Amino acid sequence: MKQLKAFWSEEKGIGVIEIILILVILIMIIVIFREQIVEIVSKAFKQINGDTKEINKKISI
Repeated sequence: MKQLKAFWSEEKGIGVIEIILILVILIMIIVIFREQIVEIVSKAFKQINGDTKEINKKISI
Protein backbone atom coordinates (compact mmCIF):
# COMPACT_ATOMS: atom_id res chain seq x y z
CA MET A 1 0.00 0.00 0.00
CA LYS A 2 2.89 2.32 0.80
CA GLN A 3 4.37 1.77 -2.66
CA LEU A 4 1.04 2.60 -4.32
CA LYS A 5 0.78 5.88 -2.40
CA ALA A 6 4.39 6.73 -3.27
CA PHE A 7 3.72 5.96 -6.95
CA TRP A 8 0.53 8.06 -6.93
CA SER A 9 2.25 11.06 -5.33
CA GLU A 10 5.25 10.88 -7.72
CA GLU A 11 5.13 13.87 -10.08
CA LYS A 12 8.33 13.53 -12.13
CA GLY A 13 6.60 12.23 -15.24
CA ILE A 14 3.82 14.79 -15.35
CA GLY A 15 5.80 17.16 -17.59
CA VAL A 16 6.35 14.43 -20.17
CA ILE A 17 2.70 13.43 -20.13
CA GLU A 18 1.61 17.05 -20.60
CA ILE A 19 3.93 17.47 -23.58
CA ILE A 20 2.65 14.25 -25.16
CA LEU A 21 -0.98 15.34 -24.69
CA ILE A 22 -0.28 18.75 -26.22
CA LEU A 23 1.43 17.11 -29.21
CA VAL A 24 -1.48 14.70 -29.69
CA ILE A 25 -3.97 17.58 -29.63
CA LEU A 26 -1.89 19.59 -32.13
CA ILE A 27 -1.64 16.60 -34.47
CA MET A 28 -5.41 16.06 -34.24
CA ILE A 29 -6.05 19.72 -35.09
CA ILE A 30 -3.67 19.52 -38.04
CA VAL A 31 -5.37 16.37 -39.33
CA ILE A 32 -8.86 17.83 -38.93
CA PHE A 33 -8.06 21.17 -40.57
CA ARG A 34 -5.44 19.90 -43.04
CA GLU A 35 -7.23 21.13 -46.16
CA GLN A 36 -7.81 24.60 -44.76
CA ILE A 37 -4.19 24.87 -43.61
CA VAL A 38 -2.89 23.81 -47.03
CA GLU A 39 -5.18 26.33 -48.73
CA ILE A 40 -4.05 29.21 -46.50
CA VAL A 41 -0.36 28.39 -46.95
CA SER A 42 -0.65 28.02 -50.72
CA LYS A 43 -2.53 31.34 -51.01
CA ALA A 44 0.17 33.03 -48.92
CA PHE A 45 2.96 31.67 -51.12
CA LYS A 46 1.11 32.65 -54.30
CA GLN A 47 0.74 36.19 -52.98
CA ILE A 48 4.39 36.33 -51.95
CA ASN A 49 5.51 35.09 -55.37
CA GLY A 50 3.23 37.57 -57.14
CA ASP A 51 4.49 40.46 -55.08
CA THR A 52 8.13 39.56 -55.72
CA LYS A 53 7.52 39.55 -59.47
CA GLU A 54 6.08 43.07 -59.28
CA ILE A 55 8.99 44.28 -57.17
CA ASN A 56 11.51 42.72 -59.55
CA LYS A 57 9.87 44.50 -62.52
CA LYS A 58 10.27 47.87 -60.80
CA ILE A 59 13.94 47.33 -60.00
CA SER A 60 16.33 48.04 -62.85
CA ILE A 61 20.02 47.36 -62.61
